Amino acid sequence: MTLTEELERYRPWNEQEARDRAEMLRRLRSGEELYSRDNAAGHLTASAWVVSPDRRQVLLAHHNLYNSWAWLGGHADGQRDLLAAAVREVREESGLTDVRPVSPAIYSVEILPVSGHEKRGIYVPSHLHLNVTYLLEADPASPVRCKPDENSSVAWFGLEEAVAASAEPWFRERVYSKLNAKLAAFPGTR
Repeated sequence: MTLTEELERYRPWNEQEARDRAEMLRRLRSGEELYSRDNAAGHLTASAWVVSPDRRQVLLAHHNLYNSWAWLGGHADGQRDLLAAAVREVREESGLTDVRPVSPAIYSVEILPVSGHEKRGIYVPSHLHLNVTYLLEADPASPVRCKPDENSSVAWFGLEEAVAASAEPWFRERVYSKLNAKLAAFPGTR
């Protein structure tokens, strides 16, 4: 199934998701190249809300660029399977080897503004991340490690502590709180 088909089937949780989904579909249908960072205005990213099997903990990384605890994820970089991209990014950023989807379906969608910044000595202009989030699961007892070029620490947090750990108000209020609220309603959550 294509990303366009997945997004067409996806039922938005709230107005933010409905509007972001509509814009993502518009851009995908326009033929705009979104799977590569070559599109400096905006491109696709895949994130993961990594939870423990009992759904009481969330894995976060302390990201160097934003100086904040945040979810894990990254750019599609040409990969059309965004679930596979999310799993790849979690493994790269956390060192986890056994991470699996709770469901293959899209968990959440967001269009995220990224301010201009320098990365590895090169200026990256302000742009949008057209982000698809997946719900993944891992064992909190499994060893984790940081990826020094991207994050300085990786740790498990209680659900509310994960939201509070973020230094970014918009993410706390509009993204992480939403992901936890969706988790409470997710089938299989105890």
